[in-house]
Amino acid sequence: MPTDIPQGAAERNPAGHDSPFGPLTLPYGVFSTADAPDLRRVGVRLYDRVLDASAAARALGADAEAALLGHPTLNPLLAAGRPAWDLVRDRLTEWLTDDRHHDAIEPFWLPLADVTLHLPFEVADYVDFYASEHHATRVGEIFRPGGAALTPNWKHLPIGYHGRAGSVVVSGTEVVRPSGQRKGPDDPAPVYGPSVRLDYEAEVGFVVGTPTAAGERVGLDAVEDHVFGVCLVNDWSARDIQAWEYVPLGPFLGKSFATSVSPWIVPLQAFSAARVAPPARDVALLPYLDDAKLPEWGLDLRLDVAINGQVVSRPPFSTMYWTVAQQLAHLTVNGAVLRTGDLFASGTVSGPGDDQRGCLLESTWNGREPLTLPDGSTRGYLEDGDEVTIRAWAPGPDGGRVDLGAVTGRIAPAAG
Repeated sequence: MPTDIPQGAAERNPAGHDSPFGPLTLPYGVFSTADAPDLRRVGVRLYDRVLDASAAARALGADAEAALLGHPTLNPLLAAGRPAWDLVRDRLTEWLTDDRHHDAIEPFWLPLADVTLHLPFEVADYVDFYASEHHATRVGEIFRPGGAALTPNWKHLPIGYHGRAGSVVVSGTEVVRPSGQRKGPDDPAPVYGPSVRLDYEAEVGFVVGTPTAAGERVGLDAVEDHVFGVCLVNDWSARDIQAWEYVPLGPFLGKSFATSVSPWIVPLQAFSAARVAPPARDVALLPYLDDAKLPEWGLDLRLDVAINGQVVSRPPFSTMYWTVAQQLAHLTVNGAVLRTGDLFASGTVSGPGDDQRGCLLESTWNGREPLTLPDGSTRGYLEDGDEVTIRAWAPGPDGGRVDLGAVTGRIAPAAG
């Protein structure tokens, strides 16, 4: 893949392709402009500019690429499959890094500050996993003190649940504090009202492109045939509502009010240099999950979480016990179909260190040990007006950098 800097980019970003959103990333998003707010277009980001991708393709006579990119969502591109994904990315890389194409595409660049970003794909189904051993262990210690931290099934299968696709929103969308039933352990009866234990969850999401037929199973070696790209996810959680409702069926109203995703989808190909071995397995896996002799699908993604601009945690994705390939294999092992636009998320990303916890439930030990922010303020859980921002990046080829951008959400007061 070429890594030359396009004409004019070096002046804007002296560090070249090591700068955020350089040519090693080239993520896809959907944007509109103030003069045409109802016209949504597929864009590709490079540094601080967004390329109107379909218009540029048409100007270069690339009719097939223009047809895939000329839609108000990414779904037609997602459905086209791996050969098309590779072709379009190769062409975009050529157009944006070869000076021969500079004059042809220059009219189709827009400043990032001049566009509005939208949810980049139509979400079909949403699944959330629970793949961090460090997170699951701490949660077990919080809620089952003195007992086994991990449930007996945890190291045998990737635990997950189905969420609400309609509650997935793009970064920057306000998150209204949810209301519902809650009951403390010493309360005589449940009460109704706004959640008082509202939390974030720092996660990584995977966007499905190629669908499957009913009864078809996706093997560990086929993840690249079905997963188009990667985004950041904040799967907001109302811990008090969830604690009262989840027995015996699991998450419901405590999770379904909002799931925020970043506006840029980074193609899976961009992470070739970030693939690492997952943590060592200490429990034998059934054959459909056993990846010991297959290519490694751990990912070296570096996250940070900020509350009101103050970084409070830096969770490493490389410590996640269950990989994207294992999650996809388990999701489909019963014959459940994949649909174009399916989103599945990793679950809370947490590492072994105290400064690597991916949610306030862990960081404050369920509110009992409030977190002190750099400005001296404290949080047990999120307050109205708090803004949470999750960012991430990964190492790229030749010492470069691949950016996932950010997912942000501000807490609004509960509806009256």
